[in-house]
Amino acid sequence: MAFATVNFKAEALGKQSAVQVIVPEAAPGPFPVLYLLHGLSDNHTTWNLRVPVEAMVGDRPLMVVMPDGGRSFYCNNPAPGGGQYEDYIAEDLIGFIDRTFPTIAGREGRALAGNSMGGYGAAMLAMRHAEMFCAAVSHSGAMYFAHEGRPIEHDYVSALVGALSSDGYDLFKLAERRRPTGERPALRIDCGTDDFLLESNRDFHRHLDALGIAHEYAEHGGGHDWDYWREHLPETIEFVMRHVATS
Repeated sequence: MAFATVNFKAEALGKQSAVQVIVPEAAPGPFPVLYLLHGLSDNHTTWNLRVPVEAMVGDRPLMVVMPDGGRSFYCNNPAPGGGQYEDYIAEDLIGFIDRTFPTIAGREGRALAGNSMGGYGAAMLAMRHAEMFCAAVSHSGAMYFAHEGRPIEHDYVSALVGALSSDGYDLFKLAERRRPTGERPALRIDCGTDDFLLESNRDFHRHLDALGIAHEYAEHGGGHDWDYWREHLPETIEFVMRHVATS
């Protein structure tokens, strides 16, 4: 595997943005890509600092891209000075990666995963851009983010939610609007039984069941921490490899 940190101009953000990339070296490609999203207090370096991502991918023909999502929940924030992070991921980042690296540059070659804020982001982006991603995984996702009637005990997050359209970013409503036929990204959700976000994950799982939307759901011992995410990232990699094209 080759590992690189790359800076490029993100038009949606109006600035340079950094991204870490893991690329297989054993074959020429093209390769499918897993976009691995970080949580609220982290950045593009944190997954690789806290988890041996490269070793977990091993010799699989899979690229991993770890972008910096700020504290955006990967949404387009309409407030003054708010970053357009959804556009950054769906347009700028994917376009740059497909132009620069040997990727399978289509829906069948792209998947998303993330933890906490990034878990929400992975599910949200997959639902809003089903034509771009074939799979998504949420570890300990903040599934209640932007969900109508759910109070948020965090001033920054509350202000962000207040600036957004809940119809656009409420996962429960996005699930209701998913097309009954056609493109449906494969979805996997897991959460720790000691995680403060467990009930929101259970509620979203039940909501998907009620809508008849196929998905995988799992609970494991553990909390909202890197021990949990380190233990369960290999399951994400296996799930992704079952759903992406590899040539």
